Amino acid sequence: MILLLKGGLVSIEAAMGSLKPMERRVAQYILEHPEKVVVLSVQKLAEYANVSEATIVRLSRSLHFKGFQELKLRIAGDLTQLSLPADSYQEIQTDGSIEQLIESVSNNNIVSIQDTLTVLSPQSVEKAIAALSNARKIGLFGVGASGVIAEDFKLKLSRINRWCEIGTGFDAQATIAANLIPGDVVFGISYTGQTEDMIRSLAIAKEKGAFVITLTRFGANPVSELADIQLFTSSLEKSIRSGAMASRIAQLNVIDILYVGIAGQHYEESIQSLEMTRKAVKAGKRNG
Repeated sequence: MILLLKGGLVSIEAAMGSLKPMERRVAQYILEHPEKVVVLSVQKLAEYANVSEATIVRLSRSLHFKGFQELKLRIAGDLTQLSLPADSYQEIQTDGSIEQLIESVSNNNIVSIQDTLTVLSPQSVEKAIAALSNARKIGLFGVGASGVIAEDFKLKLSRINRWCEIGTGFDAQATIAANLIPGDVVFGISYTGQTEDMIRSLAIAKEKGAFVITLTRFGANPVSELADIQLFTSSLEKSIRSGAMASRIAQLNVIDILYVGIAGQHYEESIQSLEMTRKAVKAGKRNG
């Protein structure tokens, strides 16, 4: 049985804003003619889209695929789902019913996680888990809403006795980064991948020899370009209001995946740490 992977069209849509003009031209052609593209050679697609063959190769790599053949396989997987009911992001209506509100918010969160699964590389996740599991110290960086995600990750890692520090602003991030050494890991969270404080602090961490992992929106961006391992989420909705919510859920889902993976690397130790922290918190509340 041939396994058709999905995520080609989602990846293109998510990365559209970060593509170069000629890459965007062929990307738009693919979105408009997906059924045609899956049977085309790279030469024919270049002819139809009026771009060079090298542009198609660069587009495939920009989308984090090995080449055009993998991109076509992903698109073919997408097309197998065309006969099924398609979920999409819903605009949140403030004047609708409570039932509509529940449905639209929940739907957007679900779709955001599903879309993220198409752009989240299992190989990158595996490498990130290994790096975080073996790190001497972990620096967690996030600003604004991403800082909330970093706080959640710190709480989880602390429960299983991982030594980590958190920076939610440049001063704290720079201080942490300046004291990192080879063998340490810094994990930068920025949905847009454009956060200036994050870019500056990650650069400091790299200068100190720390291993850099980033979690950003899919596509080329300055934050992910500094990373040794790039992790991505996808949130394609147009509304700013729903975007901030759905993207956060997608990020938290990735954090949960990493946490469970790290805990599994040292299962017995993690179980003991979780039990000790649970008892400590319970005793503190009782004594208080």
